[in-house]
Amino acid sequence: MEQVSSRVVYRNPWMTVREDVIRHPDGSPGIYGVVEKADSALVLPRWARGFWLVEQYRYPVGRRAWEFPQGSWSSGGNGEPVELARQELAEETGLAAEEMSHLGHLFEAYGFSTHGFDVYLATGLSEGAPDREISEQDMQHRAFTDEEIEQLIVSGQLVDAPSLAALTLYGLRSTRG
Repeated sequence: MEQVSSRVVYRNPWMTVREDVIRHPDGSPGIYGVVEKADSALVLPRWARGFWLVEQYRYPVGRRAWEFPQGSWSSGGNGEPVELARQELAEETGLAAEEMSHLGHLFEAYGFSTHGFDVYLATGLSEGAPDREISEQDMQHRAFTDEEIEQLIVSGQLVDAPSLAALTLYGLRSTRG
């Protein structure tokens, strides 16, 4: 596939939307809408019997739901993914981790977006006070057992695709040692 042209149709501090005219391998024309979004980090804060989760209102879907702590650098920020993971964990939950293990890099919706995320397992947790951004002021956090997390998934209270993918990655890694 070859890009013929590209134009930005929308931009804000968190994302850029562009429209690309492409040529397929057989020469036929096509079009792609692409959302460019900086990569982020997602943290699985593990305690003895489960994980810590955060719950907040997500405006695009008009509802509250549970998910794992996650986010990207604030405007102009940058650094190593593990630093971002530590920052998001502390900011959203107040937790600090003795150890951060990288489980993998996944893509959220690569059919239309460049956004990827690094998944970290946080262990050896100690509690502190969250330091949330203004957009996270209604966020809650708490520890759940593995069984409670399964019930959140089944009942539709944990529906965040990156969180579910990260949990699957954790499950695959933990069963293989």
